[in-house]
Amino acid sequence: MTKPDLPADLPHQPGLPPRGAAARRWATDIAIAVAVIAIEVVGTFGSAHWHHGHATAGVGTYLLLAAGGASLIARRRYPVGVLAVTLAVAIWPGMASQAHLIWIALIVAFFTAVQARQRAAAVASLVIGYVASIWPPWLIGSPGHATAGFAVWLAVLLLFLLAVAEVIRARGQRTAALEQSRQEELRRRAGEERMRIARDVHDVVAHNISVINVQANTALHLMDRQPDRARSALTTINEVSGQALVELRSVLGVLRAVDEGAPRAPAPGLARLGDLADTAAAAGLAVRVEESGQPVPLPADVDLAAYRIVQEALTNSARHSGGTNATIRIAYREDALVLDIHDDGARRPGRPPGQPRGTGSGIAGMTERAAALGGTLQAGPRPGGGFAVQARLPLPGLSQDVDGR
Repeated sequence: MTKPDLPADLPHQPGLPPRGAAARRWATDIAIAVAVIAIEVVGTFGSAHWHHGHATAGVGTYLLLAAGGASLIARRRYPVGVLAVTLAVAIWPGMASQAHLIWIALIVAFFTAVQARQRAAAVASLVIGYVASIWPPWLIGSPGHATAGFAVWLAVLLLFLLAVAEVIRARGQRTAALEQSRQEELRRRAGEERMRIARDVHDVVAHNISVINVQANTALHLMDRQPDRARSALTTINEVSGQALVELRSVLGVLRAVDEGAPRAPAPGLARLGDLADTAAAAGLAVRVEESGQPVPLPADVDLAAYRIVQEALTNSARHSGGTNATIRIAYREDALVLDIHDDGARRPGRPPGQPRGTGSGIAGMTERAAALGGTLQAGPRPGGGFAVQARLPLPGLSQDVDGR
């Protein structure tokens, strides 16, 4: 048995860092550590040769410089620990006089601690470094203490470093917050798009499959006794399945380009109610359409939602009502489009009034479509028998447009 070929690029699991990001961070930290060590060592060596009277650094000094710089490799994972190591190296007795650039590693560790939100440790390192530089314990009583001017200058410098670190940290947090907000917005839009596609797929599949199921049963029962009627049922199956494929292509077209050259039906809307009536008739449900009010051009989203609501209501009638007639009433009002779809089916015994029929998500999908446009939808058994779906879809701005013509 051969092992299945695995894709070269597997999607990384949520919650884990992107593949290669950790390696890049380690490479960056190593490069920074090497650069800091090189600057400190070269600067210390040059100061001893270029400035007469400067204390010559010994092997121990260079080892401490290398240790402090090398600790920066772990600065992201252990920001406080690395800060403590670099601070200890910087204030080690005699280091400041032999290596003037000893503070570079400490500054890098300090900025890293601030970025890691270890503000208390960062401020404490500034205080300890300041005190050790101005009043080093090993120089108490000797002329090596700093002057007042140096003390003020160093305090200003350290406060400036703290302010710069805080500005960088705040900017990083703001950038991270904006990125998180953008990701959340993308996830929200993706969720809404998935729900919209799920509703469209459900409406297309449920409506057409119900007709195909009825016609398939008819063909099976009449194949031997009435082959002409069986042939007619199979012809209906062929036509309805073709329509279903076309609509599915249009729905899935938002995900990828499929069969660009294939002919497509017009976008679903109330202008295609005749097709719905013919499909329902093939399933044994006679449909009558009634309109009231002055018909006006509808917004594309309202037109599509109205079509899908009527489609799902007829699907439920054909599958669950047991009736033979359905009526679609469309009322054009000044501020809304009102739909009323009802059938003459018998209420099933033992079903409480108002309980939706079926176990699918058709009624929930219709309700979501209406709510997405700011409308309402009610569905339930009629007092005199049958089932009714009533929807109201707002038409914002339509009344003003009509009055202004």
